[in-house]
Amino acid sequence: MSLSVISPAEARRRLIEGSAVLVDIREPMERAREAIPGALSCPLSASNESALAGLPSGKSLIYHCQSGRRTFENEGRLACFGSGEAHILEGGLAAWKASGYPTRIDRGRPIEMQRQVQIVAGALVFAGVMLAWLVHPMFLALAGFVGMGLMFAGVSGWCGMARLLGILPWNRRPAT
Repeated sequence: MSLSVISPAEARRRLIEGSAVLVDIREPMERAREAIPGALSCPLSASNESALAGLPSGKSLIYHCQSGRRTFENEGRLACFGSGEAHILEGGLAAWKASGYPTRIDRGRPIEMQRQVQIVAGALVFAGVMLAWLVHPMFLALAGFVGMGLMFAGVSGWCGMARLLGILPWNRRPAT
């Protein structure tokens, strides 16, 4: 079963009239930093039938993530939840914001772990290349090591850098 795609304007109209419920499938850390007010949290890592059991009956579900990609990738799984009609918010949270609709932002919360890994990995590769150019060619090993770690993370699903970043103080605050 495939889910129909609706625009942010249509989603907002349905939410205002009370005929739909917005379901945020992002992880708690992402949601803690920015979310659409009133959206229910049902992270993909924990989504199951009991997580959505408390939804009001007779309302359609509108799923969203950050950009819409994760929602489309998990469309078949999400279509199994709920008993009524279900939709995907076209463009996710990014399109919602681009349409000028409100979000709740808490800049005191850390950015998503994936973005933190991208920032640190990029900085280490850049530093390795610059140091190899300016100081000694052996610094290329730093760039190679980071690249190898990223490949391992992609293949295995386990990221050592994310684990290390996860123990830093700003990442140990509970997501609300």
